[in-house]
Parts: sequence; structure tokens; C-alpha cells
Amino acid sequence: MQNLESMSLDESLAYWRDQPLVGDLMALKEVGWFNPAVAPVAMALGDVGLTLADVEDASARLARFAPYLATVFPETAATQGIIESPVQPVDAMQEALAQRYGIPLPGQMWLKMDSHLPISGSIKARGGIYEVLKHAEDLALSAGLIQLGDNYARLAAPEMRAHFGKHSIAVGSTGNLGLSIGIMSARLGFSVTVHMSADARQWKKDKLRAHGVNVVEYASDYGTAVTEGRRLAQQDPCCHFVDDENSQDLFLGYAVAAFRLKAQFDAEGIAVDAAHPLFVYLPCGVGGGPGGVAFGLKLVFGDAVHCIFAEPTHSPCMLLGVMTGLHEAISVRDFGIDNVTAADGLAVGRPSGFVGRAMQRLIDGYYTVSDEELFALLALMAQTEGINLEPSAVAGVPGIMHVLAPSQEAYRQRGNLAPGQLENALHLVWATGGSMVPAEEMQAYLAKGRRVLDT
Repeated sequence: MQNLESMSLDESLAYWRDQPLVGDLMALKEVGWFNPAVAPVAMALGDVGLTLADVEDASARLARFAPYLATVFPETAATQGIIESPVQPVDAMQEALAQRYGIPLPGQMWLKMDSHLPISGSIKARGGIYEVLKHAEDLALSAGLIQLGDNYARLAAPEMRAHFGKHSIAVGSTGNLGLSIGIMSARLGFSVTVHMSADARQWKKDKLRAHGVNVVEYASDYGTAVTEGRRLAQQDPCCHFVDDENSQDLFLGYAVAAFRLKAQFDAEGIAVDAAHPLFVYLPCGVGGGPGGVAFGLKLVFGDAVHCIFAEPTHSPCMLLGVMTGLHEAISVRDFGIDNVTAADGLAVGRPSGFVGRAMQRLIDGYYTVSDEELFALLALMAQTEGINLEPSAVAGVPGIMHVLAPSQEAYRQRGNLAPGQLENALHLVWATGGSMVPAEEMQAYLAKGRRVLDT
């Protein structure tokens, strides 16, 4: 057989379309794939091109901005301007899942509620807000308006807003990143444009416009919104484009979450080590959010943490990119997959090549979940735990089933995951959004999910 590396793109696509797992993806089946190329952290961290010092620098920057955030966003005052979400066990949901999937689910299941982050109510409040703050700091420092030792609450002053108003920020988004970038940029005083794909929810567009954000709508998907947004931004020397596909600043903003999670676990007396492994299930769109969080987790917990990405059956771009090694050179549409999903935050057809390459030896596995199952799971989460999440935010819920399924014994053996370790494991579902969904829309989600559960 011809060496895969010597094949043309067309030849590679033809080869992969004939593979059974890809055939299942093309048939929109739910699948799980555990990466045989995963390597120890000590060997693979160098792939990323970033270090612990970079994440520590990002964390320090967020701390500098805390007085400003507490001033302009009263909802962050209780945490002194630190944007963070709670973490909690979801025992009732775990029990319901064991019944739904018909297999034992040992260990503990917890929920990281980025769905309830202040300001924009999603994981994008981490990377998105961080990149805007870093850009604002760079501008203010270069203009001599602040020094590093200053109280950054002064950035709320009218003259600061006037200075930022000379500059603009743009981003392409399916919704949640646009919310974070738009709300934060507008509050600082920037002129901000969010280029939104056709699958973005109307309420997110309305919310942005209510904050004075210019929303440009596209009839096509995320890729078009990003490409056009980037093109227009390049024509304006005073415009900073937040590049969700390639931004290291976004990536680092997400990575800080691992430091915060470590502190939360310490407060709960939760150990993460070889005898007490941590499995983290991260919904994945273009890859920046889950990639950044996973990078931070690997820095903090080393080989004791196992990260798994979750994607919709209609948008498995990162799974395809990593499994084939073709990364951003391919789109789900190259495999006849339509990239149309109710999980709007995950409706991405082409993955981030930066994240795919940086994290390809650090992510344990990938799986897909159908829209129907997403609605069933959000209804089950509401019934068992009283927590309302949007469809994309429950994509991490089935992860525990994929890790513990009898069919994945080879993965567990490869990772030296013995039964005793699995009994002591903590399975963390990263809930990425939902608290800001309008009540009427959430009720429609729940009603649809209940119908699925009843069938």
C-alpha cells in the first residue's frame, strides 16, 4: 500500500473514506476513538510550543484586571473580579446514566459549570475575555496610560474608554465566543464587530446588539464567518482580529482554568494522582477552548488526567483531523457530513490546525454524540440535578460511558487503568454554556428532550 504521507490530499481522502470508523462517521453514527499516539506528558508537552510560565503569565494578567472587572461587572464583585465557575458532584445524573446505558459506571461524576460563568455564561468567558483584556493592556501600556503596578480599575475612566474607542476588535463566531468578545470589548469602549454564522442563535445576536455590538450575519457556516471576518479586519490597521482557529492568547486564557480547578479540588479534599485518575470530557468545536483547558490540565495534573473531546455526529472535525493527520486541510464536508447541528457552539466543519497538532499526543480520545441524545441528556440533567444546560454543553456527559464501555478494554489496558483505579476515578463533565439561554427557548429544549426520553 502507498505510504499515507506520500499521498496527495485527494488520495488521502479516498483512503480514509474506505476506513470502517470513517464510514460510521459518514453515516452519522455515534462513535468513540481512543488515540493510540497518546504519549506521556513529559514527552508530548513540547509539541504545544507554550509553557507553564506562559499560563502563569496569563493568570497574573487576569489578576491585574480583577479590580476593573469587579468595578464594571457587579456580578463579579463577590469573587473580587475573578471570573470562575463552581464544580459539584452529580450523583443522581451518574445513576441515571448507568441505567440509560446499561453498564456499571464506577467512580464519581462531577460537573464543571462554565455554563454559569459570569458576564457571558459560557466557557468562552475564559479565553475570549482574556484575549480582549490582554489587547487592552497592550494598548494602554504602549500609550503610557497605565503601568503594571497600577490599580486597573482606572481603565473604567471615560478617557480610557475614549482611547480604546479609537480601536476596533472583530471575531467570527457561532455564538458564545462572539458573546464574550462582544460584551467585554464594548464595555472597554472598543468598536466591535462579531461575524456570526447561520447556526448562531437569534437571542445571542440580539444580546450582542443590545450591548452596542455590530453583528454581521452570514447564510453559511462558521468557516465563512471566520474567513470573511479575518479578511475585513486585515484591511483596518487599528482592528484586532480574535482568531479562534490560531490564537495562542485564547488558548492561554482557557488554560488558566486548570489552576482554578486544582484549587477547587484541594478545597474539596479531592486527590488527583495515579491511584485517583481524573477523566475530563470537553465539548469541542474548532478546538481552542477544550485544547487550552486540556493543556492546562496536563501541566497541573500530568499523566493522572485523561482528556477526551466530544463532538456532534454532524460536526466531527477534530476527530477527523487528528485521526487522519490532515488537520485543517480537511473539512467534514469532504466526507459528505453536513455540519448542521443543534449544538450551535460545536457547529464547526474544519478544526484548528494549531490545536490539533499541539495536542495530538495529549488527548486520549474523541467521540461523537447525536443531536437527539444531546436533547435527551439536557432533559435528564434538569430532571436529576435541576441544572439547565444548552445542547452543546451536555456533549461531555456520555464520556464516562465511552471510557468504561466493555468495548474499550484495549484503551484501558493501554493506559494501565486497572479496575481499582477506575473505582477511585473522578469523571468531570465540562459544561460549556446554558445559563443565559432565554427561559422560553430553554423550555423548548427541555420539552424536546423529554420527548426523546419518553420514546
